[in-house]
Amino acid sequence: MHPPTCSIGRLARDERGMVTVEAAYALGAIAVFLVIGIGAVAGVSAQIRCTDAAREVARLTAAGDESARSAGRQVAPTGADIAIGSEGDRVVVTVSTTVPLLPMVTISARAVAVREPEAGSG
Repeated sequence: MHPPTCSIGRLARDERGMVTVEAAYALGAIAVFLVIGIGAVAGVSAQIRCTDAAREVARLTAAGDESARSAGRQVAPTGADIAIGSEGDRVVVTVSTTVPLLPMVTISARAVAVREPEAGSG
């Protein structure tokens, strides 16, 4: 009778250990999903800010405003790259950045504006 009692006691200890392991896995999974969720929100926020900055820089550059890049830096995420180019009579602006929680992902936005006639002559 003694051996079955010992194996039941051992089985009870093993089940308690499994509960601990399952709880550790659950907490780890929750932490991973939380980081992914925060990264996704940060990525969407960066995308919106890049789009707004590209649109603003393109509009100001097309109007001939010299402060277009500095205005874009105020709207864009910190550390974003702002590239201003032209295609014929159009101004093309690309704003790109990375998100700290998603270092392998580059977020970018592109905006195009037609250059105003007086901006091209000055």
